[in-house]
Parts: sequence; structure tokens; C-alpha cells
Amino acid sequence: MRLYSYVVARDFGFAPNPFHGFCTLATCKPEIRARARIGDWVIGTGSSPRKLVGRLVFAMRVSDALSFDDYWCDPRFRDKRPNLFGSRMQAYGDNIYHRGGGGDWEQENSHHSLSDGSPNMLNIVHDTQIDRLLISDHFTYWGASGPEIPSRFREWDGLDVCAVRGHRCRFPAELVEAFVDWLATTPGSGYFGRPGEWKSDAG
Repeated sequence: MRLYSYVVARDFGFAPNPFHGFCTLATCKPEIRARARIGDWVIGTGSSPRKLVGRLVFAMRVSDALSFDDYWCDPRFRDKRPNLFGSRMQAYGDNIYHRGGGGDWEQENSHHSLSDGSPNMLNIVHDTQIDRLLISDHFTYWGASGPEIPSRFREWDGLDVCAVRGHRCRFPAELVEAFVDWLATTPGSGYFGRPGEWKSDAG
């Protein structure tokens, strides 16, 4: 069991997407999407501009991994297809990539598209460099209201469980086990609080 940690710089409920009963990491963070295995944990911590450094935004135990085409076609995740004219939850759907008839990537009108709805090639190239996304049915997403991580996990033999840039995953087994035990004591399960970039609880 490994623990992957990164800072959620922009928390819109898109990456990760904690809605409709699953927490999914389908865009951004290609290295984590490539390497994390079933049973591993992925955590996202708060950003400095949001004054949430040292707090959890989400924690997910990886329960499955799919290709983009499999994700697109799986009926369990149809509600994660974006609808920019629906609720916020629908607008930030992350089920946005699938192969077209010619084999090229198609990007749905979404949070990662250009403002006029046309495909954003920079995001397509970055997101699809790894044709793999992570799924969790065992997660807690707190958004802007996450708990503060105890100091012992930020000062563990000179290691800090919170990343600064990129991600961190080279933690000793003792730290990972203790951190997962602590997670089990935190309140909430599933979608527990609104994303930090949302200005109200609407949607």
C-alpha cells in the first residue's frame, strides 16, 4: 500500500470529481494516474492562496482504474459526463475524453475546454498522455472544510506528508499505516463539503 499526496491548487470538484457516489481522478496528475494501484491511497491537501495549507481536501482509496474509453462507456459514470447548462455538479463532470471514429481524442465541452467550447489541445495532450484514470468507492471529500493534518504526519523523521510541488509518494510503511489509521477516525464519508472554488453551496 502506497500513499500519494499532492496539493489541490484549483478545487472546483473537477479533479478530483467526488460526485455521484464515486471519487474519480480522470484529468491532471498523469504520474499519479499512471502509478497508483488498487488499494493505494491518494490524498489532496489545501493550497496556500486558499489559506488551507496542511488541511485535507480529499482522501481516496483506489478501487479501480479504467481507460478513458471504458470510463466513457461505463453506465455507472454516465452522470459524470459534463453538462455546462446543468447544475455545478453536472458542469464539472470529468468524463470528458473518448476516441473518435478516426482514433483521435475527442474532448467534450467541459471545464478543460476553451471558453467557446472548442477543444483545448494543451489540456488534451496533458490529460491523455496517460490513458488511465483512478476510481474510488471508498473516499471522503471535504473540499474547503477539511480537517487539519496532525503535526506528527508533517514532521515524521524529517518527512512531510503534504507535498509542495508535484506529488510525494516515497513514505515509509509505518507513516502510511499510521496515516490511514488516522483517516479512519476523521468525520464524514463520501461527499462531505463543497469545493473551495465554489462561492456557495448551490448546485
